[in-house]
Amino acid sequence: MGFELFDKRQAPMRGTPSVTVQKRGIISISGAAHAFIDRAMVVELMFDRERKVMALRPAEPSAQSYELRKPSPSGQTLLSATAFTQAYNIDTTVSRRFEPFVEDGMLCIAVEGPSTIVRSNRTKNNSTDHSSNEAE
Repeated sequence: MGFELFDKRQAPMRGTPSVTVQKRGIISISGAAHAFIDRAMVVELMFDRERKVMALRPAEPSAQSYELRKPSPSGQTLLSATAFTQAYNIDTTVSRRFEPFVEDGMLCIAVEGPSTIVRSNRTKNNSTDHSSNEAE
């Protein structure tokens, strides 16, 4: 096996807010991004169809809310949102990392905005795509 070039854009810098929509609809939230919503452990999932923006809004437990998994030692937490990603036709054919933003107290990502394809470190080909807006 030969040398491969490390692309520093593939791995977020420690402390950089990021949200990854993984294959099959699992949402991974970095500790820095989770802090944007005061580390809320229960959220409601929202979607702006016009702008293609997904949002996590802190909430109280209810029939419409989702409980986040306990954060890892690094602060990362997960949310199973398969039904949500399917309902809004959010691409989950590959895992994509997004830079989140805050709007009206919600953690938001533009699901058709700039992103980085994230490949498992167990795969041999670790390529990246820096925009999900490219023509196929």
